[in-house]
Amino acid sequence: MHQRFTFIFLLLSFSAFAQTPPFPQKGLKLKWEVKENGFMGEAKTLSVFTLTNTTKKTFPAAGWTIYYNFIRFTTPLRTETAPAVVPGHVNGHLYTLKPTGNFKGLAPGESIRINVESGAWVTNYTDAPDGPYIVWDEAPAKGYAIADYTVVPSTDDKQLRRQANDTKVRTTPEEIYKRNSLIRDIPLEQLPRVFPTPDSTRNTEGVFTLDAGDVIAYHPEFRQEAEYLAVILKEALGKPVKTAEGNNGSIVLGKPLKKESSSPGSYHLSISSDKAMLNGVDAEHVFYAIQSFRQLLGKPNNGVISIAGIEVKDKPRFGYRSFLIDISRNFQPKAEILRILDVLALYKLNVLHLHMSDDEGWRIEIPGLPELTEVGGRRGHTVDELDMLQPSYGSGPDVNNTTGSGWYTRADYIEILRYAKARHIKVIPEVEMPGHARAAIKAMDARYTKLMKAGNAQAAGEYRLSDPEDKSQYRSVQEWKDNVLNVALPSTYTFIEKVTDELVAMHKEAGAPLDVIHMGGDETPAGVWERSPACQRLLDTSASLETADDLWSYFYDKVARIVNQRGLQLYGWEEAGMRKTKRDGRNVMIVNPEFGARNFMVDVWNNVMGGGMEDLSYRLANGGYKVVLSGVANYYFDMAYLRDYNEPGFYWGGYVDIDKPFYFIPLDLYKNTKEDDAGNALPASVFTGKDRLTEYGAGNIMGIQSALWGETLKSSAALEYLMLPKLLGMAERAWAKDPEWTKDEAGYNEAWSIFANVAGKKELPRLAKLNGGYNYRIPTAGVSAADGKVSANVQLPGLVIRYTVDGKEPDAKSSVYSAPVAQKGTIRFRVFDQQGRGGRTVTVQY
Repeated sequence: MHQRFTFIFLLLSFSAFAQTPPFPQKGLKLKWEVKENGFMGEAKTLSVFTLTNTTKKTFPAAGWTIYYNFIRFTTPLRTETAPAVVPGHVNGHLYTLKPTGNFKGLAPGESIRINVESGAWVTNYTDAPDGPYIVWDEAPAKGYAIADYTVVPSTDDKQLRRQANDTKVRTTPEEIYKRNSLIRDIPLEQLPRVFPTPDSTRNTEGVFTLDAGDVIAYHPEFRQEAEYLAVILKEALGKPVKTAEGNNGSIVLGKPLKKESSSPGSYHLSISSDKAMLNGVDAEHVFYAIQSFRQLLGKPNNGVISIAGIEVKDKPRFGYRSFLIDISRNFQPKAEILRILDVLALYKLNVLHLHMSDDEGWRIEIPGLPELTEVGGRRGHTVDELDMLQPSYGSGPDVNNTTGSGWYTRADYIEILRYAKARHIKVIPEVEMPGHARAAIKAMDARYTKLMKAGNAQAAGEYRLSDPEDKSQYRSVQEWKDNVLNVALPSTYTFIEKVTDELVAMHKEAGAPLDVIHMGGDETPAGVWERSPACQRLLDTSASLETADDLWSYFYDKVARIVNQRGLQLYGWEEAGMRKTKRDGRNVMIVNPEFGARNFMVDVWNNVMGGGMEDLSYRLANGGYKVVLSGVANYYFDMAYLRDYNEPGFYWGGYVDIDKPFYFIPLDLYKNTKEDDAGNALPASVFTGKDRLTEYGAGNIMGIQSALWGETLKSSAALEYLMLPKLLGMAERAWAKDPEWTKDEAGYNEAWSIFANVAGKKELPRLAKLNGGYNYRIPTAGVSAADGKVSANVQLPGLVIRYTVDGKEPDAKSSVYSAPVAQKGTIRFRVFDQQGRGGRTVTVQY
């Protein structure tokens, strides 16, 4: 008995020792900074890590590895000989710093500089390495976060340029001032009363007085909409409003008196002194009438809201008005998805495209395949990825990190579907394939290993997505070496069928039947399948397949059959509608004629201005594909608002402020495109020879989608900052008919002024109150110095500029800017909304 106790004690002691790192967890300080972009005249960046020992103990010369995430491919510095610590690549965006024999350790207080070279450039803080942690060789399964990590802001031109000869390194306050100068301040009472812009509207005589004694009467088909409106009116009045089926009410939700008087997909809102009529051909369009009606509600006076007479006849420009949210790269809680749905409803958007799977995470529970979320839905430090995925986007070593780990249970997803359905929003799940599929691949590898250990070989291979004998070498855009499904395995299609069936079942249970499913298709790297024995066997036995390139069409033909057999429309990214061929001996991508006549819908994202693919959406539409305009240059909301180190977001496709989605002309994007991806003026010659949209092709343009990819979204506040107010421009262009100013600069400036005033004076105050308020971006002030004075202006009239002349940060009590400032010294300007929340400060020395 005594010997057993001693043995257990020794085991516990050893376990405790093994969990104690050989160096204090908080003993390291890590700093990173850019030294030079355009390094050595190339599209490269030279940066430096500085590692400091902050303890009184010597940091060891060996036995450790530092891991970190970085969105730039990193290599040792070419010009450096005998480095003490060298960078290495694990997979994806996970990198290492490891000591060599030249590293002698760090004495207390000592530092070492580690030079690294990386591809492309780094011009804002969200590009920086993130999530560093250290792993000790003696305990390789445990990672310890380096909490004392800082990124040194870049301020010099050589740190901010994108290439060696780049002269435009930042959007200056003067440039912002010049742009803002085109916007005139319009009195609130002169602004349109309904947004997005209705098909037709006119003010009428009379004033409707709304109070808690009013009754919402409704057609039997519109009960749910009546209850929705009752909630809105209770919030507006502070007291409940009754609902009743029929026509006996002062607010009536009904159908048109004459069907022929109302076109399909339209609504009619009429407010007179005694009645508010909200008519629609169906519940969806009555719902849109409600959204317009709620915009007319002002503050109650003695319990009464007065609404001036108005008549609105309205219908959407496009039947497909979508917002994509990526929850795979960084997870967002269910509550945030519900908040997003409320905003989409407010602005009459009708699709939520849920990007629920990718390389870095699988986010919806699939019954029968628990590994998809238990492994593919979690990230942390791991030695074999049989328990979780490796860290990405700074999620760090802790599996409990709420951005790297998380998923929606089946019940969660059904709740989201029902919430969306009540707001007439279709949720379209996306299952990324064949590329961008690493989370699923690793999850099914873990399932295979587990079941093989249990002796169940048949079940182990049932859903496997990878061929263990595949020696193909490739690297995806995100640097993954193993993120593509093997299209020759029957188990791949068994997996696709299983996931599709479970998603269909969840939608059915929610009462929101699935009729279209997104099956990915983008960014499958070159080199895949070329050295897979399973793929080679398929090629050898098929009369129609000759090379690995032909497997692309083979795969999507099988996926289309799976989807279509279940009564669903196939939807994918543009690459799913393309195929590789050769022209003059070079590989080129052309529109695949095989799928154009099969009701195949595609998101076309690649319209980088100046990149050569500006006409791709039109080529696909002319080729018979149903096209959703999802171009990065106007509708990728993860792009930074402007070129500024402190402005979050990416910028590889350009900078996207609220004006970019607003001035986009869907059926002729060449008309109003103003700048390239670097923010430089774009000559009209760029579009010479580009395909134009035919009448047939125009009929294949389904609508517009804005996309918010999740790489930088490490909080719900970050999501809302990049989403809003950009979404307002997209909502206007997706709903309103083509503007008349497409070739008229003065007409555009007037329309832009009206839109900017509506955004600043009406919609941002509305968003500040909805659901407790949204973290929309407040623009930075434009500033210009001339004639001994400093002038400031704002992009969205209705917001307030405050300033200080003593160098202090302006707050909600600082002086309101109303005239040019003549005082010399350090002047700081900051824009505030009507609730007193401020944006970023602009500092000038004058």
